[in-house]
Order: sequence, then structure tokens, then C-alpha cells
Amino acid sequence: MIGAVFALAAAVAAVAPTPAPPAPPPEAPLQDRFPKAATSYLVAIDGRVAWAGKPDEPRPPASLTKIMTALVLLEGDWKPDALVTVSRAAAAETGSRAGLRAGETLGAGDLLTAMLVTSANDACVALAEHAAGSVAAFVAAMNARAAALGLAATRFENPCGHDAPTQRSSARDLVVLAEAALAHPEFARAVALRSAEVRTTGGRRVALKSGNHLLGSSPGVIGVKTGWTPEAGKCLVVLAERDGARVMIVLLDAADRWWTAAALIEEAFDAARAPR
Repeated sequence: MIGAVFALAAAVAAVAPTPAPPAPPPEAPLQDRFPKAATSYLVAIDGRVAWAGKPDEPRPPASLTKIMTALVLLEGDWKPDALVTVSRAAAAETGSRAGLRAGETLGAGDLLTAMLVTSANDACVALAEHAAGSVAAFVAAMNARAAALGLAATRFENPCGHDAPTQRSSARDLVVLAEAALAHPEFARAVALRSAEVRTTGGRRVALKSGNHLLGSSPGVIGVKTGWTPEAGKCLVVLAERDGARVMIVLLDAADRWWTAAALIEEAFDAARAPR
């Protein structure tokens, strides 16, 4: 009798399903894994917001401002071969510069390249003055374009990104702005360059180097713009494409924008590949 009981127990054990292993703990939310990504940030995958932290908070945008400057220029009476003379005011600009000299003349397209590749404030002011007659008139056009795009958190006081009391934008607004600018091939070409060279009409060569350290180091990165000021902190808008997926990241006031952006890019492409 006892032998029969053991035989029955053995038979039941043989056909009983193996218990499933315990489920792994759920992955921590991105905000918990990147608690110090930036004061404000947004990650978009194929145009859809995947993760964000304070994306609508108005923040100083630093030289990310130049995305709007480029958009207003390209949507206006843009002639890349038009000759632009560098004014004394433009040559005296502070911060990031191409080293342009008052009285020098360059093509507008070369100045745009300088403004976007090396974030040259002297080129920025020269273009604004040329396009609108004055910096103030150009800034008015920037604010009008921001309103037309529905950028509720965005307002400009200057075209280059210097700190100013009401110079503000948000991570969400900057995604919309960057996509509008990237629709222009001349903008997309310039922000993808790691380096470039322009010439004045007098023959002087000006070497340019991009401040976007992700270009050429993070696979798939094709732009777009960096920025820094004492008030804004380290800022970045970056676009990457792999295997048909498109990732855009905005970081405003990031402690370590390069490591953080590179890590977020990998997270985003992992999410893009995951089954839905």
C-alpha cells in the first residue's frame, strides 16, 4: 500500500508543471534611473514624448536660441550668396565667436555655418542686422515666429542666447522649434558638421569646430545644437537616427549633458525596438 502511494506521488511529480521563475522586479522609471538628467528635459521617439521632466518649465535656452535665429533667416528673404559686412557691434560680440573683424565681408551662407557649427555670436549678430536692419527688429520677428508656432513658454530678447530676464524657452517648445528648423536642408546640413571652414571676401580663412561632442562619437547622431551660459547651465538639443527610428532629446541645465544624452539615446533606441 505504501509502495503504491509513493508510485502515485512520483507519477504526479513527473507530470506537474515546473514552477515559473519569479518575475524580475519592474524596471525603475526613467526619472528614477536618471534623477539628475537635467533641470528640464524631454525625450521624443518618432515624434512621441517618451519621457520628460518639467518639459514645460520656462528656462534660459542659451545658444539653443540660434535654432530660432536660423529658422527666421531661412524662412525670410534668404540668399546664401548675399554678401554681409560685419559691423563693429557684431565684431564686438562676447561669448562664443568666430573671430570676425569689423568691416570684413562674408557670404550669408558662410555666416550661417559659423553660427550653427561653432555657435558664433559675431556671425549671429551680423546676420540679424543684415536680415532685419537691426537686432531689435530681428528679435521681434523671432517672437512673432514663436507665437505662430504656438511656443507658449518661449520669448527672446536677443538672437544669440545671452542671458536676459525674459529670454526663455522650454524643452517641449524646443522640440517643436528644432523640427521646424530641421525641415530646411541648409540647417540640417550645418548642424551635422563636426568642423568647417569659411572665407571672407578678402581671402581670410576661418576654421570652425562644432561644440557638439556627440557628433561622430554616439552612433546615429546627426545634430543639432549646444548651448551654455551661467544662468542656463549646460544645454543640448540632439537628434539621432538608427534603423528607421528617430530620437530627439532636449536637456536644459544638465549636470553632464554628454554622458546623460548618450545614455538616454541608448535607452530611447532600446524602447523603439521593444515590441508594443
